[in-house]
Amino acid sequence: MSAVQKQDETGDHSVDELAAALAWHQGDKDATIRTLLEDCRHLREQLALAGATMSVGFARGWRPALERSVEVDA
Repeated sequence: MSAVQKQDETGDHSVDELAAALAWHQGDKDATIRTLLEDCRHLREQLALAGATMSVGFARGWRPALERSVEVDA
């Protein structure tokens, strides 16, 4: 089993996203963080554009939010 995969109690394989991101950058943590921040910035821009162009009726009143409404445990 590679460092990118882990096995849970049920025997299913899942991707360890942290290990995959670090492996993509050959273990360089600073480069990994920079890339993730750039991705976050890009996705926020895309979300803002989508929110500005979609009509209220399209999503039955739902509007995208740039901030999380609930904190995610790490």
